Amino acid sequence: MSKQTYRVCCCSRRFKLGQSEAPPEIKALFEHYSENNVMNAAHLQRFFKEVQKQEKATEEEAQAIIDGFQHLNIFHRKGFNLESFFKYLFSDSNPPLSPSLGVHHDMTAPLSHYYVFTGHNSYLTGNQLSSDCSDAPIITALQRGVRVIELDIWPNSTKDGVDVLHGRTLTTPVELIKCLRSIKQYAFVASEYPVVITLEDHLTPDLQAKVAEMVTQTFGDILFCPGSEALKEFPSPESLKKRIIISTKPPKEYLQAKEVKEKEDDLQKEKASGDEEAWGKEVPSLKGGTIADYKDNEDEEDDDEEELDEDKSNQNSASEYRRLIAIHAGKPKGGLEECLKVDPDRVRRLSLSEQQLEKAAETHGKDIVRFTQRNLLRVYPKGTRITSSNYNPLIGWMHGAQMVAFNMQVCALFDFLESLKVTTYMGEGWYNDFKHTHFDQFSPPDFYARVGIAGVVADTIMKKTKTLEDNWLPSWNEVFEFPLTVPELALLRIEVHEYDMSEKDDFGGQTCLPVSELSYGIRAVPLYSRKGEKYNHVKLLMRFEFY
Repeated sequence: MSKQTYRVCCCSRRFKLGQSEAPPEIKALFEHYSENNVMNAAHLQRFFKEVQKQEKATEEEAQAIIDGFQHLNIFHRKGFNLESFFKYLFSDSNPPLSPSLGVHHDMTAPLSHYYVFTGHNSYLTGNQLSSDCSDAPIITALQRGVRVIELDIWPNSTKDGVDVLHGRTLTTPVELIKCLRSIKQYAFVASEYPVVITLEDHLTPDLQAKVAEMVTQTFGDILFCPGSEALKEFPSPESLKKRIIISTKPPKEYLQAKEVKEKEDDLQKEKASGDEEAWGKEVPSLKGGTIADYKDNEDEEDDDEEELDEDKSNQNSASEYRRLIAIHAGKPKGGLEECLKVDPDRVRRLSLSEQQLEKAAETHGKDIVRFTQRNLLRVYPKGTRITSSNYNPLIGWMHGAQMVAFNMQVCALFDFLESLKVTTYMGEGWYNDFKHTHFDQFSPPDFYARVGIAGVVADTIMKKTKTLEDNWLPSWNEVFEFPLTVPELALLRIEVHEYDMSEKDDFGGQTCLPVSELSYGIRAVPLYSRKGEKYNHVKLLMRFEFY
């Protein structure tokens, strides 16, 4: 057993560094499902069926798992001993969400019946004011399963080509054609289901014609063009596999950029602190610009009200560009009531900011739900999130918003439990992924875990384990139960923090798992950084049971 030394003034403090040891419950399970301290394939298969609820597990599959751990020095030639069994449970081979589950929902309903993994300003590499525009974050988003990519298209500096950039900011542009080619190359590496490109269009008719040519030549036969003025009902994800779909407002004459009329009313700094800022905190300013500078220039795709009568709004637009638009977007005049009207003869997409949705939900909640039964609703972050933070998506999901847009710079849903029981056994990996003084200059970290539900109001709750002092291998062994009223919208939130008596607690990892997709039983849960990057070694050993 090695030791770790910390300096305190003129003295040294030494702490023992132990090894991960199986919790008592794991030891008891091993004793129950083994014979003579060996768990063979037949024993492991029974464990899979009875504890992990893997009813289709075979003895051959169990043997293959055992064979995969033969390289360990602690391995017994006839099967798992306690140490190798524990190593398996705490390995990447035992994830909380089954990688082999695949698509198991009915995908033949209209597209409006599904939640769609949606990106916001998908081309930005960092903050909303001064970062670079690039195809790199688009590629990363597609590799992560994002199905909706947003591109803001503007005339280039010489007005003879098309760039992608965040308008009226200091962001550097990238050529549209480069983004389109990358989308074609990476669109279906993570999923065969369709990719929707939402265009925020700031172009003249002649440049719209150029965009039509670029899109047609780049995507060819995989481009979905319905061939009619407007869809009466959205096709299903199943019928749209490996297709690219264009969504934007019907074209119209170029309008000069104008100042947004509505003023944001919540510029006050949010009071949430420490571990309550899971959905992103607000900041008062950013070097190179202030929130006030930015919010007055915010230009989201539906801030300009317009008639949805294409005959009036497209008299001088390129017909080929118009033909490519499969999902029509727009915000009709007349206020919220008109926006949420359901047309039995056509479907469309409506965009609202997170603030607009919150206000609408207070007075028109039922109308929003009725609208999203046939139409698509996209919700995007408010303009004051200049650091690319994100908002709580659940208010949108609860009202049926299919496209809740995330800033991917910091973090595939095409998607009656009554109670979830979560046992938080232990954690490991921080010693490998962090410097030994990262959390505390003078001693090993004091970790605690927060476990809870993000969902409808009745289900939302967070609970906390005890804090374990001076330990890189915290072993909490605590059980929490969560009654659920709407489990299909419930997300299991898991966070680890390091207690700091004099300052703000340090962040030690997080993850968010859809409750309806959780694998039953004892699982190794990997944790992620604030930016959504998976740590190399940090994980928790947990047990999930449903009643």
